[in-house]
Amino acid sequence: MKNDRVKVVADEVLSNNWYTLKKYTFDYQRADGQWERQSREAYDRGNGAVILLYNRAKQTVLLTRQFRIPTYVNGNEDGMLIEACAGLLDRDNADDCIKRETEEETGYKIRAVEKIFEAYMSPGSVTEILYFFVAEYSDDMKVSDGGGSEQEQENIEVMELPFEKALAMVKTSEIRDAKTIMLLQYAQLNHLLTKNGQKESYQLSPAI
Repeated sequence: MKNDRVKVVADEVLSNNWYTLKKYTFDYQRADGQWERQSREAYDRGNGAVILLYNRAKQTVLLTRQFRIPTYVNGNEDGMLIEACAGLLDRDNADDCIKRETEEETGYKIRAVEKIFEAYMSPGSVTEILYFFVAEYSDDMKVSDGGGSEQEQENIEVMELPFEKALAMVKTSEIRDAKTIMLLQYAQLNHLLTKNGQKESYQLSPAI
């Protein structure tokens, strides 16, 4: 921690059930030089990784669909969410994590991944850094039906969608998971699914 304008006074564990919720009390020096005491809560669930799996030959992407209780209690009628494959790092590095999660969730054993960027997804309340990856997949990489970990009570549906359809589903809000939208738009802007190196002109999906 290198910010001289911040002095952490105390941190209190409010919950340590599934992950860790803490209340931080700190002194913050404002732009006018005055110090003021503030307190904020931060949820620590660890860092994670997410990947967009794409197939140039078929012009498709692999996504997942599963029930998400936080969305169900906040306006998502059936609680089901379409997402790119993702998972928490636990004790793995990001590369190993996303390869493991890809095999568990989608049933594909991918050979190589490319990290494209990293981002704080909800910096006002959650500590998580998410590492973003892309990778090509092919039918011969399929080793199981996927579906996630039974131990973690995951019930994941694997979806292979045409890339153009996935982009259209962002516009219609059928896809409204932030990390998935970011990856689809990255693929669109960087022509990941372009055949034979020929750049294709895709209509940009609206910013969400």
